[in-house]
Amino acid sequence: MSRADFCNDLVEFAMFEHILIPTDGSELSKIAIKNGVQFAKELNAKVTGLTVTPPFHFVAIDAIQVSNSPDTYTEQSQELAERHLQVLKDAARKAGVPCEVVHRVNEHPYEEIVKTAQEQGCDVIFQASHGRRGVSAVVLGSETNKVLTHSKIPVLVFR
Repeated sequence: MSRADFCNDLVEFAMFEHILIPTDGSELSKIAIKNGVQFAKELNAKVTGLTVTPPFHFVAIDAIQVSNSPDTYTEQSQELAERHLQVLKDAARKAGVPCEVVHRVNEHPYEEIVKTAQEQGCDVIFQASHGRRGVSAVVLGSETNKVLTHSKIPVLVFR
């Protein structure tokens, strides 16, 4: 089945009006944004973009945290989140799709994805199959799997 046929079938069975598109800035996430925004355009839906950054840890493996103070880390995290979300804002603007964005801080991105979808009144989550997490992404990303497990609304996984 082609992607166009799949989208047409979804339009017939489900009228989604508000789509949550989480992003971690990975290449697959950027491709999912492009396709999620196009999906929203075809449905005449709006999108909410979400990125989740981890909180500052005094003992950390991530190099950006080791060399930073909590204030510097927070500032750099915000800048990174804005760059990730700008990709979505640009895609939505180009497609003429209404868009808002949310940045949250949480150790567990899946919790914020599910929570934000509920708080924002989203009908569906359109998410990449995996992001930046190496080996855990071989079959299906661990965060995506957790979203599928915990979400009470439909989740479309983009591969």
